[in-house]
Amino acid sequence: MEAARTLAEEFHKHNVQLVYGGGTTGLMGEVARALVSLSGPKAVHGIIPRALVKIATVGSMRDHHVGQPSAEGPGKAAERVIDASDADGIPESEYGITTIVADMHTRKRMMAEKVLEGGPGSGFVSLAGGFGTIEEVMEMTTWNQLGIHQVGVVLLNINGYWDGLLAWVRNAVKEGYISASNGKILAEAKEVSEVWPKLLAYQVSNERMQLNWGEE
Repeated sequence: MEAARTLAEEFHKHNVQLVYGGGTTGLMGEVARALVSLSGPKAVHGIIPRALVKIATVGSMRDHHVGQPSAEGPGKAAERVIDASDADGIPESEYGITTIVADMHTRKRMMAEKVLEGGPGSGFVSLAGGFGTIEEVMEMTTWNQLGIHQVGVVLLNINGYWDGLLAWVRNAVKEGYISASNGKILAEAKEVSEVWPKLLAYQVSNERMQLNWGEE
């Protein structure tokens, strides 16, 4: 959690606007909350599918604690718990501005669009996470290779969490499945202080596919 709060401080220092998945728990929930406390609610835009939003009673809202696991049994827990009065739209809060969308595909597309609307240094940053996190990291890396976007993808590799993935990339380059230049699309930051410089200094690979994606 300390790395998440420090990342929020770095974003605040560099006037970064955060786009994220809209949840209130875990590392990204902490980044969002910390950045809003420093920069205000308009500094954070969360985008979340309706299926991951739980409409709660006053009592269950009181029992929902940031970062706490669900006690509702197995399966994917809600990433956001809201009051029934906010079911048609979540107002600005300690987690910033939130947009509810229909599905996961819309969520990812809208998040990517918002990031690509940004100025110099815009890009994608990943903290530690599970299946969903790695899926998003690899999709944004693949989109870069395909020429859909040309901004950086940075892994914040605290305590070696991403060492296994980075070793896989190196092996894929060695075995010829990824070119040496494209192997650098996915950048590593070992300290929070390296994230912003890595995004600013990102150089587009000269071996990306030269494809015409139109309005993609």
